Order: sequence, then structure tokens, then C-alpha cells
Amino acid sequence: MPADPRRSVTSKPPRDPGTSAVEVRRSARRSRTVSAYREGDRTVVLIPARMSEAEERRWVGVMLDKLAAKESRSVLGDRELTERARRLSDQYFGGRARPGSVRWVTNQNTRWGSCTPSEGSIRLSHRLQGMPEYVVDYVLLHELAHLLVPGHGPRFWRLLEAYPRTERARGYLEGVVAAERLPNLPDRPEDAREE
Repeated sequence: MPADPRRSVTSKPPRDPGTSAVEVRRSARRSRTVSAYREGDRTVVLIPARMSEAEERRWVGVMLDKLAAKESRSVLGDRELTERARRLSDQYFGGRARPGSVRWVTNQNTRWGSCTPSEGSIRLSHRLQGMPEYVVDYVLLHELAHLLVPGHGPRFWRLLEAYPRTERARGYLEGVVAAERLPNLPDRPEDAREE
């Protein structure tokens, strides 16, 4: 009897709390497309059967980011942002960073967030809205850390080491900045032809 062209593999649950297990389903009928959806307490990623394990790992990461971004598009209000910041402070800083207020602002186009330690106020750029939750959490933690330590010295970065997705979030933000600096390229090859 031939092997089933559909192979279902369930990975270990991710290390981050609050995320679900990932199940990868391969299909011989799927030739190029990759998709993902939530199914109960897990995420299902559908990929072509011919895909290598390295491609599978890459696409699982891409699809998890896309789902997270889609889910975070429901914008948190200022009160929810303040509560989220307090929960993050409790989880990663033992509750030592206590923001008085956290709010979205539209006048920060060159930075992701800012804070005023004397007031305990944190402001997040509206450009973060719709980005994956772990990215917003990183920026919140970055500003919370400034409530405890001014500047970006070694003590500051030691505080952020507690958050397991710091490097990934920083890479994501660097990628956004790099993409914004790219020249506007035509969408289709035929648009690039000289007349």
C-alpha cells in the first residue's frame, strides 16, 4: 500500500506562554500555496508535500507571524494597553515598572515608542497597530524598562533579556524600517519594460 501523501506532524508547543501548538499538514494536492488557521488550541499550517523541512520551518514562522498580525489588528484601546503593560511588568520585571498611562499616538514616525519616566507615561506609535503581538509587547517592555533604567546601557539590556522574543521582535522592526527604505519597485515584470 502506498504511503499517504498527506503527512500530519504536530510540533512541540512553542516556548512562549499563551501560544498554541503547531500542526503541519502536508498535501500532495497542494502545489504552491501555504495557508494557516487556528483550530481550537492549536495552529494548523497547510503546505505542499514536496516542501523541504527547512522550507517548512520558514513557512511555519511566516504563517504564525501573519496570523498574529491579523489577530492583533483589532486595536487595543488605551486602557487595555495600560493593563497589558502592567501584566508584562508583572511577568518580566516583577511588577517594578508601573506605568501611569499607555496610549497610541500618531506623531511618532521615526520611533516606535517613548516614555516620560517622571510621569510614568508611555506612548506607542500608531505604526505598531496590526503588527504581531510579540512585537508590540517588546516595544511596551522596552519603554517599561526605561521607567526603571534611563538610557540604553548594560543594565537596561539585561532587563530585556527576560523577554524571550526580544531579538525576533527587534529583527522584525529592523525589517520594517529596511522595507520602508527600499525604492518603489514595480509590482509586475511587465511594468518594468522600457517603452
